[in-house]
Amino acid sequence: MSYDLLIKNGTVVDGTGAPRYLADIAIEGGRIAEIGRLGEDARKVIDASGLIVAPGFVDPHTHYDAQICWDPQLSCSSWHGVTSVVMGNCGVGLAPCRPEVHEIATLDLVNVEGIPARVLKAGITWDWESFPSYMEAAARRGCALNLAFLAPLTPFRHYVMGEESMERAATPAETERIAQLLGEAVAAGARGFSTTTGRQHVGYKGRPLACRLASREELAAYAQVLRKLGRGVIEITLTQDFGNIADHEYDLLDFLLEQSGRPVTWLAIFDRDDQPEASQRTLARTDPLIRRGGVPQVACRPFVSEFSMRRAIAFVTFPSWKRAYNQPVEELRRLFAEPQFRAALAEDIRRAGWDWEKVTVTEAANPELKGYENRSIAQLARERGRAGCEFDVMVELALEDNLEMWFSRPAFNINPQRVGRLINDPRTLIGLSDGGAHVNMLCDAGYCTYLLGTWVRERGAMTLEYAVRRITSEPADFFGIKDRGRLVAGAFADITIFDYDTVGSPQRGEMRADLPGGGKRLVVPAHGVIHTIVNGTPIYEDGAYTGATPGQVICW
Repeated sequence: MSYDLLIKNGTVVDGTGAPRYLADIAIEGGRIAEIGRLGEDARKVIDASGLIVAPGFVDPHTHYDAQICWDPQLSCSSWHGVTSVVMGNCGVGLAPCRPEVHEIATLDLVNVEGIPARVLKAGITWDWESFPSYMEAAARRGCALNLAFLAPLTPFRHYVMGEESMERAATPAETERIAQLLGEAVAAGARGFSTTTGRQHVGYKGRPLACRLASREELAAYAQVLRKLGRGVIEITLTQDFGNIADHEYDLLDFLLEQSGRPVTWLAIFDRDDQPEASQRTLARTDPLIRRGGVPQVACRPFVSEFSMRRAIAFVTFPSWKRAYNQPVEELRRLFAEPQFRAALAEDIRRAGWDWEKVTVTEAANPELKGYENRSIAQLARERGRAGCEFDVMVELALEDNLEMWFSRPAFNINPQRVGRLINDPRTLIGLSDGGAHVNMLCDAGYCTYLLGTWVRERGAMTLEYAVRRITSEPADFFGIKDRGRLVAGAFADITIFDYDTVGSPQRGEMRADLPGGGKRLVVPAHGVIHTIVNGTPIYEDGAYTGATPGQVICW
């Protein structure tokens, strides 16, 4: 038999956790036809000698809801061997949406997910209104990767309630209509719905993201949609004090599990230097809920926040920052000159326990200030004779650069021993890439290659087989994505081929101006990913994009 594609002589790590083995993989009609020692009869042959052949990686937490309009590659995720992404997380998205309120949905993404307004204005195509038509538009447009959609609760509430969705709970009649629309979305292929309780999730005009106003009665109705359909999951940004879970958050997770009868994945558990036992304590406390399907997501990369004083996601939870939200540069300069505002922000930062030795200047726009790059605020304060006044020094530096200067602050997941324990724990789901979001502040879309290069090869913290399972079959199974995440005969041919000796990605990203409207973003390049195949079609060959868009919208 002549196959469409034959992968020869590779070391197969099949996504189940089973030991690796040498084999060939034959592909026909977009699926794996046969695995074994096969002949050469194929229209195309890839020699994988000395390389690892694994299932394509499945990223469970992305925000490519807008980027699918302008970037069929879905970079950076596709660079790192990801072949399927789950979008629509954290309760924010672009559908359903009536034409007259496009601005509101856009500004929700600007504020919650840190995507510049000019990028969204230039890039979003708006060739949809309902959620099913949003998925249909994605399918028509074409994508290199497979797209799995969660239905984000905010646009559904706004579609039914208008701006009052940001002010109050829904009436019984409104709740019934929202639930009906969610049911239609899930019936059309959405993998469930998402929501948030996060104080940092502030949307249009600095008001709470609409899903945060949903009452328990509403949430029960929406959860019961999944129970009645017998499918789907819930994703929720749950914890305010990362690493810890409060009593009311525990109760809400319990409630959603009970009402839906479906799995719930919640954000997030991070390791904290200031509370080194918090993550393990929280895992132990939530173990009864995890056993019922309430699975926390964890990250394998250090969480390093990049920010400027124009776009300070690092300040978004501070009460003092509310006056600065979405303000133009002129108003920000005035606020920073105001002693009351400056003192309040300094106090919020002091309470948050920032370590100024770890806050560094990453980029200066003014060439005369380039000498400050890669130096800590503490060091610069000492040089200026201002030790103890680090906040003021940071503000002064930013003002000297017309608020264009960028800073970085490592916030979570800094301790390798504790993070290694967390990502090895089978009770967790590895993800949190936030691909497509916070574009000029952080980029964790390379977490898969970072896991393989840093945690497996360099640190020996887990076996290759277990690491591959954690980023393939585990997320695929959780979201009910059938026939993906494993290399078995009959499965879709989503395959990543990488060099074990070189696979990886850097801890820090690099800035590129490649977004619509000339917007900038942080990107993280991939190392050692040689070939990536989606539904039997190569999308990367020898690390270069082929231009193919074989990805599918993943439906039930």
